[in-house]
Amino acid sequence: MKSIKNLIYGSSALLVLASCSTKQQMENKPLNIVYIMTDDHTAQMMSCYDTRYMETPNLDRIAADGVRFTNSFVANSLSGPSRACILTGKHSCQNKFYDNTTCVFDTAQQTFPKLLQKAGYQTALFGKLHLESLPVGFDYWEILPGQGDYYNPDFITMNNDTVQKHGYVTNIITDDAIDWMENKRDKNKPFCLMIHHKAIHRNWMADTCNLKLYEDKTFPLPDNFFDDYKGRPAAAAQEMSIVNDMDMIYDLKMLRPDKKTRLKSLYEQFIGRMDEAQRAAWDAFYGPIIDDFYKQNLQGKDLANWKFQRYMRDYMKTVKSLDDNVGRVLDYLKENGLLDNTLVVYTSDQGFYMGEHGWFDKRFMYEESMHTPLIMRLPKGFDRRGDITEMVQNIDYAPTFLELAGVEVPEDIQGVSLLPLLKGEHPKDWRKSLYYHFYEYPAEHMVKRHYGVRTDRYKLIHFYNDIDEWELFDLKNDPFEMNNLIDNPDYADVLDSMKIELNKLQVQYKDVVFEK
Repeated sequence: MKSIKNLIYGSSALLVLASCSTKQQMENKPLNIVYIMTDDHTAQMMSCYDTRYMETPNLDRIAADGVRFTNSFVANSLSGPSRACILTGKHSCQNKFYDNTTCVFDTAQQTFPKLLQKAGYQTALFGKLHLESLPVGFDYWEILPGQGDYYNPDFITMNNDTVQKHGYVTNIITDDAIDWMENKRDKNKPFCLMIHHKAIHRNWMADTCNLKLYEDKTFPLPDNFFDDYKGRPAAAAQEMSIVNDMDMIYDLKMLRPDKKTRLKSLYEQFIGRMDEAQRAAWDAFYGPIIDDFYKQNLQGKDLANWKFQRYMRDYMKTVKSLDDNVGRVLDYLKENGLLDNTLVVYTSDQGFYMGEHGWFDKRFMYEESMHTPLIMRLPKGFDRRGDITEMVQNIDYAPTFLELAGVEVPEDIQGVSLLPLLKGEHPKDWRKSLYYHFYEYPAEHMVKRHYGVRTDRYKLIHFYNDIDEWELFDLKNDPFEMNNLIDNPDYADVLDSMKIELNKLQVQYKDVVFEK
């Protein structure tokens, strides 16, 4: 499945016609790749997936002109590990970037940008990398240090200098990406441009022009917002509760001199980066909200609901800027005649909780964070439109981009190319299960280490290390994963088959789990 014939080779040196079966022959051009990835953008907050909350018209343009993957997942729901999986096409156990707290990405290893470079592609990266090492395999790059800042952010340049740029980070990253396409690349060569946004990462600081948006909206609490985690001790042990763990100042911006929270000083650093005009606009908006909040002295469920509403609004405002800037990229490609010859990909490094189970953040193998949005606007010659329902994973991006460019996919890449799906095929031997492994514990949010397997209907998770708990879910009858069936005798056969499948995948992906 890693080698698909009858495609135009993407390298300018290898541009050939493999057959007469696709419309790409008419163009006789290598294909470009524009890969846009955000941080913590969940499918619930994209109107091409979910219309309950907000509209994302520019993201919807990508889906409307191409395909929407409805069963798209990550292999490790955490920023750095997810990015390592994407670059290498391999699970964390093979690329060795397991977590954000102890790992440094080994830049000597094989990545798809390196292979594209060798095939004659220009490669560029702008924005967040978060791999604790400088980019390798890119002809041009500028990255944020660590998580980066929303306002007047620093960037590390190819000269290994750190420069501060004035403005809002989502706008700046887009400006730099468009400037590279317009002024810095060789327009006679194909390119792969990776636009990695900081948005919509915690603590959801919106651009000043969007601060007043969505204030008239009230959102219903998810049905399982007050989840009691019965039968799921690992879920009960987390520290990512909106009610208990969302910081009143850092997350919800309720700054007042006489109030102290765990993350207050970090928030003060963030707003301290603002210039006079930015800070004035910020204070003018949040000031009345702060006064009203402390005057109300909310308690119990009233306070929980207030936190949820503020979280939803701030998150949406940050998405609004992202969507606008995706529109700018699409408009540039269209105005410069590049759309027909470019694959445009939009995804996130993982999903996110918008109050489901009472949470924010990610990490768990549960659906909201394991699932990630994936939409693609296809080049001319690819007629597939609408939903793709096969199960795909972020380790599949690397072989897809390589095959699109006509580059042989190395045998050690663990993902599989999505090109057959983009061509409208439904391979009978397509994967029937997905493997997942989360390693970062103990750490922020205190989610236990766990691994598991997901099929189209069932999910089996094993939490290990300082705990030994199994969870089994029937996703058809329990899509919100509230009822752990691990001890239900009616599911004994399912459990046996899922354990067999889990072991098979661990062997396939060479994941040796050392448990205490």
